[in-house]
Amino acid sequence: MWLAVVLGVVPLLVWLFWWWNDVWYGLVTETLCSSEGGTDLPPGYMGLPVVGEMFTFLWYFKFLRRPDDYINSKRSRYGDGIGMYRTHLFGRPSVIVFSPTATKFIFRAEESFKLEWPNVEIVGKTSLAAVHGKSHARLRGFVSRSVNQPEALSRIAATVQPRIVSALDSWAKRRTVTSYKEIKKVTFENIGMFFASIKPGPTLDTINEYLAGLVSGIRSYPMNIPGFAYYHGLQLKKRKNRSSESVNDLMDGLMRLKDEEGGQLSDMEIVDNIVSILVGGYESTTLATTWAVYYLAKYPKDENISLKSSKKEQIVTSDEILKMKYMTKVVDETIRMANIAPFVFRTTIKDVIYKGHKIPKGWKVILWIRYLHTVPENFNDPLCFNPDRWDVGIGEPGCKSEASPKSQTRRWCKNYHCETLNCNTFSD
Repeated sequence: MWLAVVLGVVPLLVWLFWWWNDVWYGLVTETLCSSEGGTDLPPGYMGLPVVGEMFTFLWYFKFLRRPDDYINSKRSRYGDGIGMYRTHLFGRPSVIVFSPTATKFIFRAEESFKLEWPNVEIVGKTSLAAVHGKSHARLRGFVSRSVNQPEALSRIAATVQPRIVSALDSWAKRRTVTSYKEIKKVTFENIGMFFASIKPGPTLDTINEYLAGLVSGIRSYPMNIPGFAYYHGLQLKKRKNRSSESVNDLMDGLMRLKDEEGGQLSDMEIVDNIVSILVGGYESTTLATTWAVYYLAKYPKDENISLKSSKKEQIVTSDEILKMKYMTKVVDETIRMANIAPFVFRTTIKDVIYKGHKIPKGWKVILWIRYLHTVPENFNDPLCFNPDRWDVGIGEPGCKSEASPKSQTRRWCKNYHCETLNCNTFSD
């Protein structure tokens, strides 16, 4: 009798353990708790209790180093369907989106989806990554004016070039250079000077260590237990006051800016948004610059000969840098090829129906942008580095898509022009 019970119960428990998330979110939550019960969730599998599909995700992303195969495995199992699948990642029930049509729908439905990073509390609840609606528009106006306006770009150009030129001169005297490591060092030194007037030294080194911990915490599974990256990231989020002395850096600019009604950012908003810009821009700028240098070394084309011959001084102005049309295409193509931001996040703020399937309120939506950049349906010969594909009139579907690197980085990246300027300066 006991053997029969064991043989009957154990398989049931194993089945329930394997399908627990699908049972809970598919049957219990959506049938009993939803006002529109009966509408199917997108196809897919939500993994094990608590951890969801994180192990599978990490297997493709970290170990196999073939992240697109994560989507390919779902396409082979469930078909293309509506262009999205249900899953459970980063501690949240989620929908992962891979088709251009579904991606366009989510980007345009701003009343139904809000921008929200995972573990956003590490960055700060008053940062651009956390707020929505009018608050987001207000903060974005402050940050964009402090980073992307001509006056700010001129200061950035004047700040970054001497250190970049000095670094390049020193590299020329060495037999070997690890480009990523060296570019990362120079980029952070420039960021420290421009953002908070901090010169290279122990203070900047400490901030660099803190920032690495914050980035690891944001990317980790949200386990607030000592020893885990998420816990470490929370502990590193400390705030420090600085003197009221007026200096010409980003923090000082944010402190002085006013909106149309004369309002200013609070101290909390300033710190949170400095952190979000650092987290969102530091590593992406380093990676974009490294890959741009790599691709230009492999596929050289010197656009800047006429500029070099017409200038007597070494420093190039921000206007001259941003007018380098070929280098602008190089940046767009580098972002597409390297997939520096492989996916972006949204969160549903209400139940959303898409092609007869429901995305419940509060679910995380992961837009798998890198997949759109590397499939032949969107780009001709997608694994070939070809900056000229961004010429007007070429007509590649991916270049005109709302999910293209050009559209999305210019729309959502707060320091797109800074990144372009840094890449152009290094590659000049």
